[in-house]
Amino acid sequence: MTYDYDLFVIGAGSGGVRAARMSAAYGARVAIAEEYRIGGTCVIRGCVPKKLFVYASQFGEAFEDAAGFGWQAPPASFSWTHLLAQKDKEIDRLNAAYTKNLKTSGVDIFEARAVIKDPHTVVLAGERAITAKHILVAVGATPFKPSISGAEYAITSNEAFHLEALPPSIVVVGGGYIAVEFAGIFNGLGVETTLAYRGTEILRGFDHDIATQLHSEMEKKGIKVKTQSDIASIAKKGAGYALTYTDGSHQEAALVMYATGRVPHTSALGLENAGVVLGAKGDIPVDKYSCTNIASVHAVGDVTARAQLTPIAIREGAALAETLFNDNAQAVDHSIIPTAVFSQPQIGTIGISEAEARTAHDIDIYEARFRPMKHTLSGNNEQTYMKMIVDKASDKVLGLHIIGADSGEMIQAFGVAITMGATKAQFDATIAVHPTSAEEIVTFKTPR
Repeated sequence: MTYDYDLFVIGAGSGGVRAARMSAAYGARVAIAEEYRIGGTCVIRGCVPKKLFVYASQFGEAFEDAAGFGWQAPPASFSWTHLLAQKDKEIDRLNAAYTKNLKTSGVDIFEARAVIKDPHTVVLAGERAITAKHILVAVGATPFKPSISGAEYAITSNEAFHLEALPPSIVVVGGGYIAVEFAGIFNGLGVETTLAYRGTEILRGFDHDIATQLHSEMEKKGIKVKTQSDIASIAKKGAGYALTYTDGSHQEAALVMYATGRVPHTSALGLENAGVVLGAKGDIPVDKYSCTNIASVHAVGDVTARAQLTPIAIREGAALAETLFNDNAQAVDHSIIPTAVFSQPQIGTIGISEAEARTAHDIDIYEARFRPMKHTLSGNNEQTYMKMIVDKASDKVLGLHIIGADSGEMIQAFGVAITMGATKAQFDATIAVHPTSAEEIVTFKTPR
């Protein structure tokens, strides 16, 4: 059978764009459809603008730290509207670059919503039908809000990037990486900030010592962290909102933001028309080659609920292109993933937590907690904490967890060694770079 395209991609985010460009480079006829903006969540309303906001929110503390080094600056002022304009300028640049790269690669772009009609057909904006040998679903995920009274009053990370003005106060609901990152952003920009999380400790799934350290540091910086706190309802009150918690307590805030996870964006996509089976949370189950239960339909990125991280989506998109159009079947290894949380202070982590390690290994724990050199003069009481988890039998490093300045940069480099299966002895044999915080990782001597 003859098709209009060899590959039709629905969703022009990180995973979809990578799959489209590489497939076209291998000679495939490729088209991509995007109903919002080319670039996807990470570029348009996620990782990139978020980190720009993180940078902006750190300058106030940096000005204070500078005094310890002899700098006497005039009173600083901040313009939210200027930050928004600069952010929008950068996002526009990236959107244009992604669009140009797709076109240069020979990919046809349709700026319209695409819905699946059958295993080989998509319909654009309810009108034009296009056929393809393979269909790739790369539509990502969307912020989740619970079904409580007044949930419509709350914003999510999507809207946080477009607020007309900063609120005087905010309650950020959630305890994951998006929640702690935005709590740090708002707090750093001068907003009275509360983080409300229903669990016993923030950052569920992360190493416990890292989570408790961040909890402590966030409170030092003025964020009110409320654990075991879940909102039952939100009501409009004056210019702000009145919150009622499930324990009967109350709180008022100018704004409420939900950061309680993201759900696959599969609603009304027509997957059922192709016979694609969905998971319990609306995710698309796939095999190791990103193929669904229908041989012609594939999925990568957040929509598969494997690992909701941009680099994973990119790697999955690349592997799919290799598999389908380069006669080189590739499967992505999701077992060990280095990642960073741009909280304040930052977190870098790879491998398993101490709790996970103890269930299957006899381990040694090496750790260091110290005040970074910079803060000996700044007067800032922020602490850095590092933990290495080592299997006693093999000496292999099973996990490395860091909280402190530049830990995201550190974990990328150390992640190479740990992915390769490095041992504690090999870390010990590496010459330390002095004076740095990172040198602690190669100078651990005595286990806990």
